[in-house]
Amino acid sequence: MIDFKDAAFLANPYPALAELRLAGKPIWNEELGIFLAATHADANAVLRTKTLGRIFQPKQPEYEWHEFNWLHADSILDSEPPKHTRLRSLVSKAFNRGKIESLRPLVERIAHELADDCASKLKNDGRFDIIADYAEPLPVKVIAALLGFPAEDEHLLRPWSQSIVKMYEVAPSEQDRDAAKLAAHEFAEYVRGLMHQRKVNPTEDLITDLVQVEEAGERLNAQELIATCVLLLNAGHEASVNGFGNGIVAALERDSQAKLLREHPREVAETAVDEFLRFDAPLHLFERTATADTEIGGVKIAQGQKIAALLGSANRDGTVFERGDEMDLTRDPNPHIGFGAGIHFCIGAPLARMEMAVSLPVLFERFPKLMLESDPIRRPTFVLRGYERVYACE
Repeated sequence: MIDFKDAAFLANPYPALAELRLAGKPIWNEELGIFLAATHADANAVLRTKTLGRIFQPKQPEYEWHEFNWLHADSILDSEPPKHTRLRSLVSKAFNRGKIESLRPLVERIAHELADDCASKLKNDGRFDIIADYAEPLPVKVIAALLGFPAEDEHLLRPWSQSIVKMYEVAPSEQDRDAAKLAAHEFAEYVRGLMHQRKVNPTEDLITDLVQVEEAGERLNAQELIATCVLLLNAGHEASVNGFGNGIVAALERDSQAKLLREHPREVAETAVDEFLRFDAPLHLFERTATADTEIGGVKIAQGQKIAALLGSANRDGTVFERGDEMDLTRDPNPHIGFGAGIHFCIGAPLARMEMAVSLPVLFERFPKLMLESDPIRRPTFVLRGYERVYACE
């Protein structure tokens, strides 16, 4: 039985996940009250099966969790068709190929500016933090620009986001719960203020686009607009920050992979990004609820029961990935499910891939002798896996 709170498991969950895969079918976890789908085939099936829905269960008491509950119930992530279809169609235009490519110059400029800041810290302090100084601010700045979030308030995003997403963990503490309630309230009210500003003074950003749809009375109400913006601000940087940090650490800990990044960063950038997301996934567990009796991997999931796709486990499945426990930055093809699959496939995946593929070579061209300065500090979480601090030097 896996102890999802055990420090050794959180540091390296992969041996235990490999044991789960040996069963060859979903396994019931009594502690969580949920089936765990650990193989690539089963996890993929969970994500794609229409009778397994993303059903949000409101937290109680309702008056304490008011904003938190509707921020999830009215979001793309926690809704199903036809509501999911309607919401996703409203924001999908912001993440089409043309829009993503138009953001490339902005991403390159931000990456170079952040590299300049890292160089100054390296000169003055002998080190810089790959997470706080580089991986974190880049996607925050990009998604903030896309939505029209004021630059002077960007510092608010990460604390709000991390407080809210901690509620996805297996056993959030009472302190985590209180922080999530407060963050949901403050985040929702802030975006509500931006929404009202855009009604009076429209600008060229996604919030304005969504406000105009709501004003026209087409398909989006104010609560859905706020929930959509909060989700995009959260999800728009969490995967990038954690995927980049996890991958960088893993590569720098392996001489052959670090050599590739130091000597050929642009040549391997595209495949390296996907290997980052496969080898040490930023999202490890994605939960679904059976809306009808469903069979996954020969196991019956009764209506109302829950099953989780273990994405990090699926991405190490040796029946799909040759030498799945080894990092190979040139791996191609790479059918990982780090961004999910099916109708809930991450809408921001093209943007996250582009951000990482641009920022990775910028980092190693600026710091060709980049190495870890000390042992990285992991976040004590499983569902959303990442690092708190990764100090680097040359």
